[in-house]
Amino acid sequence: MEDKTFYITTPIYYPSGKAHIGHSYCTVASDAIARYKRMQGFDVMFLTGTDEHGQKIELKAKEEGVTPKEYVDKIVAQFQDLWKLLDISNDRFIRTTDEKHVQAVQKIFHRLYDKGEIYKGAYKGWYCTPCESFWTETQLKDHKCPDCGREVKWAEEEAYFFKLSEYADRLLKLYEERPSFIQPESRKNEMINFIKQGLEDLCVTRTSFTWGIPVDFDPGHVVYVWLDALTNYITALGYASDDDADYRKYWPADVHFMGKEIVRFHAIIWPAMLMALGLPLPKQVYGHGWLLFGDGTKMSKSKGNVVDPLVLCDRYGVDAIRYFLLREIPFGADGNFTNEALIGRINADLANDLGNLLSRTTAMAQKYFGGKLPAKREEAPIDRELQEMAASLRAKCDENIEKYQFSNALAEIWKLIARANKYIDETAPWVLGKDEAQFPRLAAVLYHLCEVLRIVSILLTPFMPNTAPKMQEQLGISGEAVSYASAGTWGGFPESAVIQKGEALFPRIDVEKEIAALIALIGDTSGKAAAPEAKPETAKKPLPEGLAQIGIEDFAKVELRVAKILACEPVKKAKKLLKLTLDDGQGQRTVASGIAKWYTPEELIGKSVILVANLKPAVLCGVESQGMILAADSGEDTAKVLFVDGIPAGSPIH
Repeated sequence: MEDKTFYITTPIYYPSGKAHIGHSYCTVASDAIARYKRMQGFDVMFLTGTDEHGQKIELKAKEEGVTPKEYVDKIVAQFQDLWKLLDISNDRFIRTTDEKHVQAVQKIFHRLYDKGEIYKGAYKGWYCTPCESFWTETQLKDHKCPDCGREVKWAEEEAYFFKLSEYADRLLKLYEERPSFIQPESRKNEMINFIKQGLEDLCVTRTSFTWGIPVDFDPGHVVYVWLDALTNYITALGYASDDDADYRKYWPADVHFMGKEIVRFHAIIWPAMLMALGLPLPKQVYGHGWLLFGDGTKMSKSKGNVVDPLVLCDRYGVDAIRYFLLREIPFGADGNFTNEALIGRINADLANDLGNLLSRTTAMAQKYFGGKLPAKREEAPIDRELQEMAASLRAKCDENIEKYQFSNALAEIWKLIARANKYIDETAPWVLGKDEAQFPRLAAVLYHLCEVLRIVSILLTPFMPNTAPKMQEQLGISGEAVSYASAGTWGGFPESAVIQKGEALFPRIDVEKEIAALIALIGDTSGKAAAPEAKPETAKKPLPEGLAQIGIEDFAKVELRVAKILACEPVKKAKKLLKLTLDDGQGQRTVASGIAKWYTPEELIGKSVILVANLKPAVLCGVESQGMILAADSGEDTAKVLFVDGIPAGSPIH
């Protein structure tokens, strides 16, 4: 049988400055997919790299008194070092200064020219140097670049043009025939609207600078950014070279991952170029959201407001940063990076939930059985739910990975972790350990916990590649017991395993001290303006009577999430209650809410609300309420539900 292949790419990053946490977000997400697909048995090609030509690089190199190649060599090395630190498992790293890429681009340019797809003309327009983009008068915003908001300059020069304007109808037909070509759906709508405004032919050479790939048949022209940059996805595979075996094996790409700001180039220019060359199109273009600061500000190298991932990895470990990036933000949506959110995830999810589960389990296995669980075990009905949740986890992760919903996949894993922690409280193994007659039952309880941790460790491997082996070492498992195939069924924990307690996976962090340290290192990411210094006589104002202070750790225990109301009906036994069926981004749940006095079911269906997702379930008038929605008491016996329409279900609230 022919091998299953999977080809995934990041954008090639522009080395005009150090890599920041935003670059890491896209690359870590791509790496998680590549690792998961390999685990599933796919022959994966994972490509990343750097886009090294252009006027901006030429100017920066001149400022530093070095050649453009010397300038990019230094920064590209920093990108490569960061990817090694973050355990990025890319199979190939392409630089647009690579000789094979240069030769291939020249051949591609020549082919397009010979086919009549490229012609020579003159360009007049507004040019943004940082974005390497030309704009028409109508596209400018307040006479500035519509992408970055910076000043533009009028440019006139001889140039070659690609006949992009002739591909509008074919592109619209592509989107219609292949609805999933551009994801998320909102990005596709943006592309359709952009095309319907009218496409102009694309400038593909420049003569006003020299740092680029020369047009070999017309000295003075260098190939301009997008024809040079976009073609990396095929030149890296050997297209237009003597050795194109990888191109024939892996192309077309299964998915191109990138930030939403460059979807337009990948969903319009790139497929048009491929159509012109007569080549297959990629299967999907996926534009993820931005990593923002707490005030909604986008990170930008040119603005200097970036977070250095090296600092974060040094303080918290690589896997903690990978987990935060993949768990905190639903892929495709914008998400906030704050110091508080990062520490909250580390303490609540990694230290409290996962770390404590492993620590408690291995400690009890050693204490009661010397690290080797006896074969004689006595199961009980309470075990069934844990078994079923664990056995179904892999299928749930698979489903979310197919949709590139990392946050949801990790949420499913953490549901099982939470259930296992609750199982410890329910079964009280420390009580069973006091009575030798209960040892068979105790052995079954610890087996169930070890089996859950085994399955969790396997499915965490693509997301947290350092943590999973540490878990497996403490559990004493290897080989088939840690294979992807074995994660889909219950009962794979081996009889021969010798369990040993190890170091804590993720030590708890002192929140207040750490926030202060992070502010000193990387700045205040909350987006809040610094509070004015308090005057001595007012510095310690008492809290309003009856209002208790809580720490960030207390607040981090509350999981707030956007949920969409799918159905709503009155609760027959209670005049005040409405029964809501919610989509919380991970499935459906029921909530009983005392808002019947102010809302009818018809008013609520289709609305999005804020859900307290980890509230202990309670039965209200015969309805099991699995959470609570937030509403404001507006006085005079009136309550107003806090609606958050337009935000995807499952989005975390901070």
